[in-house]
Amino acid sequence: MSVLYSVHRSGAYSLADEAFEQEASGRQLSRGGDLVGGVEQAGLNALGQLSRVQRAASGQYFTPAPVARFMASLFSDTESEVDLLDAGAGVGMLTAAFTESVCSRGVKPPKIRAVVYEQEPQLSDDLEDTLRACETYAKLNSVDMRGEVLTTDFVAAGVAQLRQDLFAPKLRSFNRAILNPPYKKIRSDSDYRALLHEIGIETSNLYTAFLAIVIELLEDGGELVAITPRSFCNGPYFKPFRELLIGKTAIKRIHLFESREAAFSQDEVLQENVIFHLVKFGTSDRVTLSRTQGVDDHTMTLREVSYSQIIHPDDSGLVIHIPVDGLDASVRDRLRFFNASLDDLGVSVSTGKVVDFRVAAALRQEPAPDTVPLIYPAHMKDGVVRWPNPKHEKPQSLLVSEETRRMLLPQGYYVLVKRFSSKEEPRRIVAAVLDANILPASQVAVENHVNVFHAANAGLPPDVACGLASYLNSTLVDVYFRQFSGHTQVNATDLRMLRYPDYEMLARLGARADTTFAQAEIDALLEEELHRMNDLDTPDPVAAKQKIAEALEVLRALGMPKAQFNDRSALTLLALLDLQPDMSWSKASNPRIGITPIMDFCRDYYGTRHAPNTRETFRRYTMHQFIQAFLVVENPDQPDRPTNSPKWCYQVEPKALALMQAFGTEQWREALAQWQTTVVGVKQRYDREREMNKVPLQLADGQEHYLSPGNHSKLIREVVEEFAPRFVPGGQVIYIGDTDDKWSYFNEDRLLALGVAVDEHGKMPDVVIYDETRDWLVLVEAVTSHGPVDAKRREELARLFATAKPGLVYVTAFLSRRDMTRYLADISWETEVWVAEAQTHLIHFNGERYLGPYET
Repeated sequence: MSVLYSVHRSGAYSLADEAFEQEASGRQLSRGGDLVGGVEQAGLNALGQLSRVQRAASGQYFTPAPVARFMASLFSDTESEVDLLDAGAGVGMLTAAFTESVCSRGVKPPKIRAVVYEQEPQLSDDLEDTLRACETYAKLNSVDMRGEVLTTDFVAAGVAQLRQDLFAPKLRSFNRAILNPPYKKIRSDSDYRALLHEIGIETSNLYTAFLAIVIELLEDGGELVAITPRSFCNGPYFKPFRELLIGKTAIKRIHLFESREAAFSQDEVLQENVIFHLVKFGTSDRVTLSRTQGVDDHTMTLREVSYSQIIHPDDSGLVIHIPVDGLDASVRDRLRFFNASLDDLGVSVSTGKVVDFRVAAALRQEPAPDTVPLIYPAHMKDGVVRWPNPKHEKPQSLLVSEETRRMLLPQGYYVLVKRFSSKEEPRRIVAAVLDANILPASQVAVENHVNVFHAANAGLPPDVACGLASYLNSTLVDVYFRQFSGHTQVNATDLRMLRYPDYEMLARLGARADTTFAQAEIDALLEEELHRMNDLDTPDPVAAKQKIAEALEVLRALGMPKAQFNDRSALTLLALLDLQPDMSWSKASNPRIGITPIMDFCRDYYGTRHAPNTRETFRRYTMHQFIQAFLVVENPDQPDRPTNSPKWCYQVEPKALALMQAFGTEQWREALAQWQTTVVGVKQRYDREREMNKVPLQLADGQEHYLSPGNHSKLIREVVEEFAPRFVPGGQVIYIGDTDDKWSYFNEDRLLALGVAVDEHGKMPDVVIYDETRDWLVLVEAVTSHGPVDAKRREELARLFATAKPGLVYVTAFLSRRDMTRYLADISWETEVWVAEAQTHLIHFNGERYLGPYET
């Protein structure tokens, strides 16, 4: 089992918690809780007993609940029986998520048979508990489920089944598989390699071994959802696995987690990760791509592409590309104009031949007549090689001998590329020109952590070398490379696979490139060459990427919280300023704009399409923070506009606009310092204006509370100040929801004492009042734009408050009888209706009694 800590959390992919109440395996499962949440807590407790060494030895990393739920949501509905496989199950988080998901759907399978593998004995008891809880949960949702735990090595068991040993159990196929397999390299001389070879599977990592076996065990039409590193997408080591995957499955969905460190920072695993949905022998003309950046990113971008954009039909390497947004597509379109291979150029690339620990006796601390310079990645800086490096701790010279002579290159110009980039470096491919002519020897040696471009083991023409380094250091190539490479290593094979400008263009680039290899100049020169070759009519994707990077720089300079250092917040700022990729910051403006137009701006000018249901995420996790920082003002044209108004808008504060217009100029630092001294006064002014427009509310205990402007808040005030004293005398207000703040007022401890625990996903009524005398909980929906307590809403509230000790009373409140008439046909029986303009009257909708609880 493995881990990922980031996924869209706005609720779009969190399936509704189903009510259930059962004590399973000593764990009390409340109807107010959720299956996956309980398993997550149990899993954290169980895994806390395993040391990091134990987990690393097995390649085990825990799957958090939001990730598990998202994965389970990707499976299609089915009315047929489900045979589920969970290989490397841990404590059963993924099986629990699958069970919760299918049981909450309108179309449910009649039976689920789950087989889960986990060879760690310390987890077996918790895994058994999880399966029993899943069975109980499924039963309460009219699904017959049976789970089986196999405490054995999945690879060995899978190979035995596929090989059909004499004593192996009968081959069992599955039509659903969900897994987060262990991530661990497999040595070429290991037992695993030998086992897998017997069934024709060749792979170098345990996670692809798990996937290959699962694919073989799947029935035709069976579905697989998995989370893994994305390293299998390219490279020669994973090509046999890609042949199996592409030959036997159709890719339906790929979700990319872009941050290298966020997912595995606690476990020191620095790889990008993907969730993918496959169908065995399925067909697919289109693939849905989505992306989130990391732990703190709540926004998902979505894009649908043709299958050929994922795997090009003419690509013999079967590289899997993930062009998540429109900018990625524009980058790929631009690179198609470069059609030269390294063979066409007469250029080769290979790894440096010196493995220092193997020639330790030939290493020298100081140069001498019988040594040559030894080049390490540490000598590469700002696009050139600088030797020696006084801060480099290793010996930087190599003795020339019979052993080392074959490792040397003659004087000349070479292009070097780091094989491993650090997470601090902005580019994945880091190239530098080596001018060996200026070194104090007729030959040079290159260490094995560096790739070398050469011409038949000799140097390149100077302009071609400079042009090649410029091309490799371009943002265009970096963005393209990231579409298929999700790890920090840059192999010579990857570099051979790239397409390059022709010889003449490389020479032109090299002749014009500044010796400092400034990024902006490189990108501008390359774009100019592209326009020289073609009449491009699409926006420059590099300029768009650069503008996003600049917006992030502005947010950091303003001291925004770390959670806002993401593309969503950067794009929101650019939309607020109406800054398109080719515009300078001095052209920024401050139009009034709403959330949906902001998302449209991101799509139209920056190629980033967000899921429609992420509007609330933009508001809560970006705009709210911009308002708090007083960069943005709400409704400057009508400060008292109701919160739920479709005309709600935002505008960059005038002083903040002046600051933004100074970015990139000599006045930026001075303007930033001035802003920081004036923002306190701006804050006080807008605080006063907001307070003046709020709706005051007087609670029974004399406490004052303020709600956001609008009719909904006015109706809530009427409910608390007029309805409650008349019909719930002495009642205690426990909860008040506000359109601007869902948990505006909440006495959580009191509600817990009454037997109700709710989480942030629970769809609370607008007001909750406790009548201690009659032991009632009165649940009030204040209706101004959304619906009343109809049959569906009554059932939702019944489930949400199912554990409540008091009886439940359902009330719908309206401002006027005219408002009420719009909803009369929808109001549920056995509920009450109160109208603010007729405060002393209450309307009872049928039932045995007037104003009182009924049995659920």
